[in-house]
Amino acid sequence: MTKSHYLLDTDVLIDWLRGESWVKDLIWSPERQLYCSSITRKELLSMRGLTASERRKIFRLLRLVRVLNVEATIAAAASELLEKYRPRGLQVGDALVAATAWIKSLPLITRNRRHYEFIAEIELATWLPEED
Repeated sequence: MTKSHYLLDTDVLIDWLRGESWVKDLIWSPERQLYCSSITRKELLSMRGLTASERRKIFRLLRLVRVLNVEATIAAAASELLEKYRPRGLQVGDALVAATAWIKSLPLITRNRRHYEFIAEIELATWLPEED
C-alpha cells in the first residue's frame, strides 16, 4: 500500500490536542505519513500557559508525526516567498511552513487556508472539514 504524505499546519495539531475527532482519524490512519515543520513544534511548545500535562501531550503528539527541520534550502525558499507574498499578508511563521511544503513537495493540511491559498508554489489539501 502506498501512503499519502502531508505536511500539517500548527492549527491542525492544536485541533488534535483539543480532541477533535477528524484529526484523530487523520493522525491514526495507516494510509498517511504525516509531517510538521520544526516551526510548528516551536509554536506548540511556546503556547502560553501550558501545564506539564499539556506539554507531555504535545511531546506524545510529536512522536506521531515526523518533524522536518528548517534547513538552509527551506529558509531560502521562505525568504523568496516572503519577498513575493508579504504584500498579501504572508507572515514569517507561515512562510516557513509553506516553504517546507514547497521544498519537500508535500500538500499542506490547514484550516487557515486564507493564510496560504495565494501561494502558487504549494498545494493545499482539499478534504478538510469546514473552517471556523
